[in-house]
Amino acid sequence: MLTMLSINQFLSTIRQYDGTPLMDKNGNVTSHLSGLFYRTINLMEAGILPAFVFDGKAPIEKQAVQEARREIRETAREKQQEALERGDKEGARKYAQQTSRLTPGMIQEAKELIRAMGLPWVQALSEGEAQAAYMCNKGDVWAVASQDYDTLLFAAPRLIRNLSVSRKPEVKIEIIDLTEMLTKLQLDISGLVDIGLLVGTDYNVGGVSGIGPKTALKIAQEHKMKQYESKINSYTTLKNLFLQPIVNKDYELNWTSPNVKKIKEILVERHGFAEDRIDAAIRRMTGRDVKQKGLGDYL
Repeated sequence: MLTMLSINQFLSTIRQYDGTPLMDKNGNVTSHLSGLFYRTINLMEAGILPAFVFDGKAPIEKQAVQEARREIRETAREKQQEALERGDKEGARKYAQQTSRLTPGMIQEAKELIRAMGLPWVQALSEGEAQAAYMCNKGDVWAVASQDYDTLLFAAPRLIRNLSVSRKPEVKIEIIDLTEMLTKLQLDISGLVDIGLLVGTDYNVGGVSGIGPKTALKIAQEHKMKQYESKINSYTTLKNLFLQPIVNKDYELNWTSPNVKKIKEILVERHGFAEDRIDAAIRRMTGRDVKQKGLGDYL
């Protein structure tokens, strides 16, 4: 189960040397489509059948962090332009990666491509990580692939980080089993959420002043949270955002054969991807030559 955060990372990291995103001849950004298509095929070749979750409407409590992220993007755009003007392409690329934002059009086209590849996607009502965690708890998926540790606060049984994000040898895939972690920390999920709220989450950035991870762990283990609840604005409401999140319970997960015609319509006809490369990638997906007879099975 991959969250929208994974697709956003494609948009951020797949860029030209100066930080400019990949674009077609009409100036439409295609970085997210390139990453989504090729890296998903890598997962499929490894025997993984991914599904995707897209974020819904964020809780009002997340407005502060969203505004902070917008400010970071604006500042990064200014610094990117300054770097380009002085010929600093490396600096421009660094700042460009901080300006990424998936637009509604990009999201819709990503959904279209996912479906064409024969893979399911689910629209969350609110937080994508909460939706993915719910589906994992139901046993519909084995794990949640996300970079966000907050996924564990939504009680995801397994969290996979760095999945297909980088091929660098120093970046290792990290798998966290929630039950094992809670047992080791001598906590339940309520205690883990308390730690998150003490040190800070997307709903209460910064947490409680002066409390770091070690102190927060001790407070939770010793069941002393009552002493600190008043220091967290709307403590009960924030805690329930994790323990009782709004999720979409009416979804279906269906994996089907890829629709070759639709894939090529999106990538080759619409955005000018090289047809020979797309054909080769499709062969990796299907195990068949896209030009051979019998292609109708995939149309």
